[in-house]
Amino acid sequence: MSENRSSIESRRQFMKTAVVATAAVMAGGTIRKLFAAEPHLTDADPTAKAMDYVDDATTSKNSLYKPGSVCANCQLYTGGSNGYGNCQLFPGKLVSSKGWCTSYTAKAS
Repeated sequence: MSENRSSIESRRQFMKTAVVATAAVMAGGTIRKLFAAEPHLTDADPTAKAMDYVDDATTSKNSLYKPGSVCANCQLYTGGSNGYGNCQLFPGKLVSSKGWCTSYTAKAS
């Protein structure tokens, strides 16, 4: 009977280990997705070209650009702490907080 009890304890330990290992693998994949670096938008991107996007607003040659208009104060921009953030117009790519495009819309005060 002690062999049977030992066998049951071994199976229990195996199941606990399997559950913990599976959870760790799944959590690791989620964490990698959360912290995976998205690529930065470049001037060469076709959508960026269509919107006349520039990484540095002060270099814009577009007549619509007004000094002080940058992605950081556009309502389409969700800033990051590293000078880059998400823009609703360019999903999956990070834009410069100092950038500008023709869809610039000032945040409401």
